[in-house]
Amino acid sequence: MVADKENIANASAAVEGEATSKKGAKKQAKEALKAAKKAEQKAASLANTGEETGDAVDVSAGRYGSAGLIQSKEKFEDRNFVAVNKLAEQVSKEELVWVRGRVHTSRSKGKQCFLVLRQQSSTVQGILAVGERISKQMVKFAGNVSKESIIDVQAKIVSVPNKIESCTEQTIELSIEQLFVVSLAKPQLPLQIEDASRPDNPDDPEGLNIRVNQDTRLDNRVLDLRTPANQAIFRLEAGVCRLFRDILTAKGFTEIHTPKIISAASEGGANVFTVSYFKDSAYLAQSPQLYKQMAIAADFDKVYTVGAVFRAEDSNTHRHLTEFVGLDLEMAFKYHYHEVLHTIADTLTEIFKGLRDNYSREIAAVNQQFKADQFKFLEPPLILEFAEGVKMLREAGVETGDEEDLSTPNEKLLGRLVKAKYDTDFYVLDKFPLAIRPFYTMPDPSNPIYSNSYDMFMRGEEIISGAQRIHDPDFLTERAKHHGIDVSKIAAYIESFRFGCPPHAGGGIGMERVVMLYLGLDNIRKTSMFPRDPKRLTP
Repeated sequence: MVADKENIANASAAVEGEATSKKGAKKQAKEALKAAKKAEQKAASLANTGEETGDAVDVSAGRYGSAGLIQSKEKFEDRNFVAVNKLAEQVSKEELVWVRGRVHTSRSKGKQCFLVLRQQSSTVQGILAVGERISKQMVKFAGNVSKESIIDVQAKIVSVPNKIESCTEQTIELSIEQLFVVSLAKPQLPLQIEDASRPDNPDDPEGLNIRVNQDTRLDNRVLDLRTPANQAIFRLEAGVCRLFRDILTAKGFTEIHTPKIISAASEGGANVFTVSYFKDSAYLAQSPQLYKQMAIAADFDKVYTVGAVFRAEDSNTHRHLTEFVGLDLEMAFKYHYHEVLHTIADTLTEIFKGLRDNYSREIAAVNQQFKADQFKFLEPPLILEFAEGVKMLREAGVETGDEEDLSTPNEKLLGRLVKAKYDTDFYVLDKFPLAIRPFYTMPDPSNPIYSNSYDMFMRGEEIISGAQRIHDPDFLTERAKHHGIDVSKIAAYIESFRFGCPPHAGGGIGMERVVMLYLGLDNIRKTSMFPRDPKRLTP
């Protein structure tokens, strides 16, 4: 064992370092050997849980216990580690394999111990049984390793006659021959992974009425993230970002990176975080909007960015965060902003297809805990005008004005009406009223009440807001003043349009909201790894 070797080495070093008389050296060597033996006995006693078993000889000594603190001292390059989800591929091979995983569950029964090892979302059963090479002490030690501890096991992969329904690897098990604890978890956990993984089906009369509430989950997020559903959510979320980048890159877009500390509120209003900036004040960016436009003016033609967005809105709802990941894009067009609208809608459609085709396993894992209807979308996407949406709401008995923004209940109702009529969870609403859009939004040339702007919705909730931007500096200045914005603070932005700028449009997508709605989840905090909202700033 590592600890024993270090004790012997230290004792030997002490003998060599003293360099006294021959008699003294012999005496010190004898004492060092005695100390090393004592250390071995102590380590063995710890490995056997410190209790006497009555066995004269531990036949498994040296093949179980603590691995010691890993400080990159040894490489063990001869150890053949195999991922849990790849074990079945090697069942026909005779050689032993190494597996590192967490103790998901353990159960001792007589002279046997059953362990379920978990590696991310994959699980496999391991077994130890007292025999020629497995001692009673080793079995007892294995049964006492606390849940969520990380262990290394050397084992033989064995086929089983009956499927192991409780594991993802159902056709095999591991016959364990060596077991070492790499990192020991506390015996008392603030939440149990089994409880945090239970299907969210409170109406099931036969289901266990054990729930882990949201605050407990978020307070202990490192544990909560280990559940199969959470592992799947954030792998799918990574897929959304990868697809967003790949699809737009293939369409000729360039990824850019924009400042998050800015001198003026990027969208006007008071919903910004103020930060100290040396002897002055600055703000956290509400949007990369201004910089995307400046990139277009700099002849990048098509750009996108993936990064943090900050909103100082005291909104404690299921869909709002004070910090989220924005998937933003901007694009120059020839004559009509619909060139951009269709590009964005088609990009989202391709993302939905990519998730459906490449992340079916993750979708199934989430759906096993959080039931939801499959997400539906049309090709090409459905596009309605704002006035058409208002008409549908009025026909459903809702009183709403022509220039009134959609309330959250009305958004959801319209989503249900669209789903019932067109059988799609995704649609575009075009031509929003100018009065409810940001200062840089281009008015509709045919009707000054409306604007060349659009929102896109999933399951009746907005996921992107976009528009054609004003690219004329004088008109932009006029609109900024109309919105009460200090023009001096956005002078560099306005000035960038005085050197010639193509007509352009774009939009910003909330990544966490897309994932939440695609999977049919009920709270955006489920799709933010470490969520920030008005009441949560940790962990």
